[in-house]
Amino acid sequence: MKHAFSILSGAAFLAMAPSLLAQDAFLGRWALTIPNGGAGWLGVEKKDGYYDAGILWGGGSVVPVASVYFPSEDTMVVTRVNDVKRRDASGKKVVRTHQFTDLVKAKVNGDVLSLTISRPKRDGSGVTEESFSGKRIAPLPPKPDLAKVKFADSQVLFRSESDLTKWELMNPDKKDNGWSVKDGVLMNRAAQEEGKPRKHYGNLQTKEKFEDFNLTLGVRVPKNGNSGLYLRGIYEIQVADTHDKPLDSHHMGGIYSRVAPSVMAEKPTGEWQTYDITLVDRHVTVILNGKKIHDNVPLEGCTGGALWSDETLPGPLYLQGDHTDVDYRNVVIRPVAK
Repeated sequence: MKHAFSILSGAAFLAMAPSLLAQDAFLGRWALTIPNGGAGWLGVEKKDGYYDAGILWGGGSVVPVASVYFPSEDTMVVTRVNDVKRRDASGKKVVRTHQFTDLVKAKVNGDVLSLTISRPKRDGSGVTEESFSGKRIAPLPPKPDLAKVKFADSQVLFRSESDLTKWELMNPDKKDNGWSVKDGVLMNRAAQEEGKPRKHYGNLQTKEKFEDFNLTLGVRVPKNGNSGLYLRGIYEIQVADTHDKPLDSHHMGGIYSRVAPSVMAEKPTGEWQTYDITLVDRHVTVILNGKKIHDNVPLEGCTGGALWSDETLPGPLYLQGDHTDVDYRNVVIRPVAK
């Protein structure tokens, strides 16, 4: 009987092998274009015999999914659980938290994913289903030797009032624009009125698009301030009042929700701080206030709030204005020479 069992086990293994190979076609990092046209990301891995994944859905952070499974060898299902808080009539007190599970189904064809997401309607009246797509992200190139990279002449993006001609609102129809210039400082003022609906202020972007570059600037963050600096409109370097807080990818200098700074370098609230950022071949080096906090760190995908998920495209520098007040000055960029 023992011999027969061994033969059966071997046959079962051989039968399973093609299926396992088909499932492994889903492994890797995927740039998503989600249903509203926004940027998303999906990373699928197999570790210790289990499949797992992380997902980015438009804004916010990269988060682990609830489960990954394969109902058939050509279909992968990813589930993500969302907590939705029900509030009382005043809108202040949470009376109950509901959990809604989104079901993402994917089929793979080489380097392309075809996906659908099914989501329960919040009022319980049914399910919505939307289609979207994904493209496999090419492997990261080797770390660049920055000592050999040549840069073109510096371009001053902001140093005086006239320099705002190089910038524009990301959404020109945005009603609330908090950006202005005073005494050589590019200021965002995002005032809110207590007891009234939150005002959504506009983000500011350069009119010109860039590929790889070195960028230097000054930034000042007020108490509890929160903004963000996007490289090529894809990767956010966090700008926030986090002095004396632990190292975290959501704190000052973090590659938002992806990579925490290696050392603490931020200054106290209200002080001017300096960034020196070099982006080359999907690797970033960040010097904050004279301390290197990221050393040629590989970038595995877009961050929340990216303009798109395709990392091969040039893009603008953009500054978040829809969070809190923030000040910038002396914004200078040196594109990599072609």
